[in-house]
Amino acid sequence: MRGHRKNWSGLLSVLAVWVVAACAQPQPQPVVDESPVPHKQAAEMFLAGYTHIAEKYIEKTPVAQLAMEGIRGLGSIDPALIVKRVENKIFLATSNVMPDAEPDAGPDEEPAYFKAPADDDIKGWAALTVKIWSEGRKASKELFNSSPEKLYEAVFDGALSKLDIYSRYSGLREATRNRARRDGFGGIGIRFKVSSKTVRITSIIKKTPAARSGLRVGDLILRVGSIPVTGLSARDVSDQLRGRIDSRVKLTVSRGSEPTPQKFILERHLIVTPTVKAKFNDGIVFMKISSFNQQTSRDLAKKIRHTRKVHVSKVRGVVLDLRGNPGGLLNQAIKIADLFLDHGKIVSTRGRHPESIQYYEASGRDIAQGLPLILLLDGRSASSSEVLAAALQDQGRAVIIGTTSFGKGTVQTVIRMPNNGEITLTWSRLYSPAGYVLHGLGLRPNFCTSGSSEMKQKDLFASVANENLVRRAYKTWRSTGFYEQTQRSKLRANCPAERRKEAIEVRAARNLLNNVELYARALELATFDAKKPVEEAIKVPNENKTKEPQ
Repeated sequence: MRGHRKNWSGLLSVLAVWVVAACAQPQPQPVVDESPVPHKQAAEMFLAGYTHIAEKYIEKTPVAQLAMEGIRGLGSIDPALIVKRVENKIFLATSNVMPDAEPDAGPDEEPAYFKAPADDDIKGWAALTVKIWSEGRKASKELFNSSPEKLYEAVFDGALSKLDIYSRYSGLREATRNRARRDGFGGIGIRFKVSSKTVRITSIIKKTPAARSGLRVGDLILRVGSIPVTGLSARDVSDQLRGRIDSRVKLTVSRGSEPTPQKFILERHLIVTPTVKAKFNDGIVFMKISSFNQQTSRDLAKKIRHTRKVHVSKVRGVVLDLRGNPGGLLNQAIKIADLFLDHGKIVSTRGRHPESIQYYEASGRDIAQGLPLILLLDGRSASSSEVLAAALQDQGRAVIIGTTSFGKGTVQTVIRMPNNGEITLTWSRLYSPAGYVLHGLGLRPNFCTSGSSEMKQKDLFASVANENLVRRAYKTWRSTGFYEQTQRSKLRANCPAERRKEAIEVRAARNLLNNVELYARALELATFDAKKPVEEAIKVPNENKTKEPQ
């Protein structure tokens, strides 16, 4: 019986009628019905989610606010649902009033209403969310037929929507994939490309079941087990290939001109996607780090040790290419920084929850034994990439070439939910060894390559000619407060964050390693002097300053 949707401008007058009518009647009792979502399960989910968000989010947020946004999130399932709070009552109705209705006109049916729990009553708000969802199912076919995942996604997306862009909910399927990216997964070790009719193997990871089985790049997968792959999406094919570690999977494969398809039976092993590629050229170890997973630091250390063992005294420098690296596991960035530092701070994290306050120090080793170190950054180098770069720059261990980095300087904790989904929640900020907040600012490179695909070496390296100017620039960068958003934006504009794929940064790194004196000067100018600490970089904002963006 839904008609045209009512706009919010006329809702308050209608609500006034609702309030009078509703207050004259007893509060309706929750109705027990056969739901695709068990009420107890839903209550456990909402209680767990609201509790974790209230306790761990970086900024204190009232439970009532979280829950109201979560309840309003039901509108993503059925936009006709209207939820409104008037004092201590919460009203639920459908938008069945014509937009041009008279001010004193009321809806065809009186709205359901509920008494609001105390603002800090987490259990009460979780129970109320279930009650309102249950009541809404009476009036909404979409809500009535919604699956558990659809319900949880709607509520938690709503609850997290006003926090920050990095806090989010992932259902079981997406959460499983997230865990696989972080920790590895049961698979066979191939990459593939799906076209309209074929699934072609494009690469095979070394030392995996696929590499040992005899599969080849170019093979066409016809079936996974008994399931034909024709018409499946890349995600569906991936889901079929992955499974429990030590379980088996059978592939039917077509190869070249061979008339008969071949069958391969493979045992799934733990697959952790390689994130480090290394090459040695002209005395320089170039290492591309695409992201940070649980094996990144181990693989990088192994490749450096191997290169030094094979080439011995020929190694004269190391270049870590972090361009386009969006981050990943924080502990891996810390471990890599520790590989190159023999003392000093690496990073600290600070949030509202006691467990979010952490300090990390170098353990006293340098795998490169003092060899010159250069990092390449761009506008997509974020999060863990920035932690690594800040530690090495502040401690005078590396020179940075590229553009200002992304500026993602918050830490997210991952909370496993009762349904094995996840809430990823921002719970602390990252501080460089110099004490400044990385979030919203990023890293200032020693040599900026923004704005051009070609740059003469003398022009690029001229940026360190005026030593006093360079020192002041780094002091300003490190002392500008977190809430001074305008000033931070101006600092970033001096070397705009850009996506860099050109070879100019690589050439500049090679040329800099050929100029020992210039490298040493650039390194010294950007090193943080602990004897002259910058001001606390997260100043409390006054009334005239811009508050933290959400």
